[in-house]
Amino acid sequence: MENKVSRWCLVSMASIPLVMTLGNSMLIPVLPIFEKKVGISSFQSSTIITSYSLAAIFLIPVAGYLSDRYGRKVVILPSLVLALIGGIIAGFASWKVDDPFFWIIIGRVLQGVGAAGATPIILPLVGDLYKDDDEKTSSCLGIIETSNTFGKVLSPILGSLFAAFLWFLPFFSISFFSLISIFLVFFFIKVPKGKQEKPQPLKQFVKKTKEIFHKEGQWLYPVFLLGVYAMLILFAVLFFMSDVLEKGHGIDGVKKGFVLAIPLFTLCVASFITGKKIKGETAVMKKVITTALIMIAGSVVFVGYVSEKLIMLLIVTSILGTAIGAMLPTLDALITEGIEKEERGTITSFYSSSRFIGVAAGPPLMSLLMKDHLNISYIVGGVFGVILLLLVLKLIKTEKSGQKMQTE
Repeated sequence: MENKVSRWCLVSMASIPLVMTLGNSMLIPVLPIFEKKVGISSFQSSTIITSYSLAAIFLIPVAGYLSDRYGRKVVILPSLVLALIGGIIAGFASWKVDDPFFWIIIGRVLQGVGAAGATPIILPLVGDLYKDDDEKTSSCLGIIETSNTFGKVLSPILGSLFAAFLWFLPFFSISFFSLISIFLVFFFIKVPKGKQEKPQPLKQFVKKTKEIFHKEGQWLYPVFLLGVYAMLILFAVLFFMSDVLEKGHGIDGVKKGFVLAIPLFTLCVASFITGKKIKGETAVMKKVITTALIMIAGSVVFVGYVSEKLIMLLIVTSILGTAIGAMLPTLDALITEGIEKEERGTITSFYSSSRFIGVAAGPPLMSLLMKDHLNISYIVGGVFGVILLLLVLKLIKTEKSGQKMQTE
């Protein structure tokens, strides 16, 4: 198969991260409403986000293993069905059950299982479709990551809009979007036919995975840490902004959704442009990552200090969003292009799992820290950014433009 991918195939692949992002981020602006309607604390409402992510963290590597052995599409479709069922359970419980919190969490865990088997498989699938064309791979990954980030832009607006009609409607909407994605994937994604291999025994799989991390770990571990860090900062700040806009600035409903979408829009634009520009060149990728880390560390420390001044808060968080948006497709490309096809699904799944650690940790950490340790927590976030910058400069090595990742 030549490196020709139909437009509808690309749309179908992009729909998966879009739907899964909506499935999580859409609930952030309406968490304060959940707290009132269900009678739960700020920490409990944060677990509505965390339960989704925790389920994904542990099952993503399993999905990666299965996709390498049995095929990408075979794993993606049942996972999207689980996400659909999870949305129905959470929505129906909110609608009909007197004390729905337990069932909401069950539904969210099912959605997390669905996310585990759908979103991370897209990265190796892109690599499969474009084979050894790093430039097209980078460009396509930029579109995929832009779809992810565009979902984050739409999420606060759609979440607030749906909740304005019925507070539990966001749960049902996730099922509807999953159904659309199921249709697109089933009809339009054509996986390249290759040599059919027997499923690798689990013992051999574990051994080979250890060998990859031993060989490539010097640059893989920093990339994984960057994935955790970027998503932790992003979701902690979004959770904080959702709270402070409503309680500190009196902005709620759909208006709050639009305000939250501003820094996410800068994230989306940066993601799209970066995916187009990096073109598979690791020297360029390293420059993007170092620049992004400097921007994140330099801006996140001010979030707490400017939280009472809305315009300043939006400027600071927009700088933060731009930096994270530039970093995400770059990390995707490094992983996808730096690992051979046979192990690509496994390693990208571990990377996706690391990102979900950040998503899971951000909201509950912020709910615990923002009352008494707000500014200190953001300063610590900036310090971690500097530490990661030093790790990137030390451990990630490149030779000439266009070459694969090198280690010392």
